[in-house]
Amino acid sequence: MSASHYTYLGPEGTFTEAALRTLPEAATRELVPMLSVPAALDAVRSGAAAAALVPIENSVEGGVTATLDQLSTGEPLMIYREVLLPIAFALLVRPGTALTDVKTVTGHPVAQPQVRKWLAANLPDAQWESAASNADGARLVQEGRYDAAFAGEFAASRYGLEPLVTEIHDAQNAVTRFVLVGRPARPAARTGADKTSVVIWLDDDHPGALLELLQEYSARGVNLMRIESRPTGEGMGRYCFSVDCEGHITDRRVGSALMGLKRVCPKVRFLGSYPRAGEDPSESAPLRHGTSDEEFAAAADWLARCQDGRA
Repeated sequence: MSASHYTYLGPEGTFTEAALRTLPEAATRELVPMLSVPAALDAVRSGAAAAALVPIENSVEGGVTATLDQLSTGEPLMIYREVLLPIAFALLVRPGTALTDVKTVTGHPVAQPQVRKWLAANLPDAQWESAASNADGARLVQEGRYDAAFAGEFAASRYGLEPLVTEIHDAQNAVTRFVLVGRPARPAARTGADKTSVVIWLDDDHPGALLELLQEYSARGVNLMRIESRPTGEGMGRYCFSVDCEGHITDRRVGSALMGLKRVCPKVRFLGSYPRAGEDPSESAPLRHGTSDEEFAAAADWLARCQDGRA
């Protein structure tokens, strides 16, 4: 592996690979599958890879804990892009397998909640075993260890399998969000339709502690897009918070909110400002009154004039 490679959650045939191949820059890089999210990100940390694409959130199951925890611990990394991929599963089997032959099924743990109702209705007695990824589940079926795997239909040909049933999803319009992660550097220029991600640690556990963090955003008119708690590993009741908000770190309102968080929190990890996937900056909702860069600048100028006796 060279420092120009991109890694991703493998093996070949995962939804992560499909998402990565939607990025134009992926066509100019060698794409290297890794066995786990930590392995993909560690390759970036060590300098063996330029970036890694990993899943971070699913519209049905929520946050991907392996990714959230890896981004909040260890050597810092930064998010540069996000990809949204619609998800529908196929039931992949070895040629000649009928639905009545399926006694064991496998797939990534995040896949199970997305096909649970279909399983109950069509394979109520099948035993589920989790795999490292959906494509790894397909590989295990190829090896004869399971009868069927839930994976992308595109993975069938790679593992000599057949899609017995396609378009399986309990929730319509299910989407998984992936992020392209690299080593820390200057964020890309703002587009007008951006997202900023951070991890925040509370100073101490007291009534209103979380509210105090949220008010740093609210007071500046910054809209939160996701907030999720994760245990720090330091004991029961100790949590950090993974937060996504609208806007770019160079927006006055966002930068001011981050400064406020840093002032009141013992630790804030900046995970990046990057374009929101599928968003057209020209169609972004107008900012609330008092939250534009111009209004922040005008307020700062007024304060300076007051300090100078020119108000």
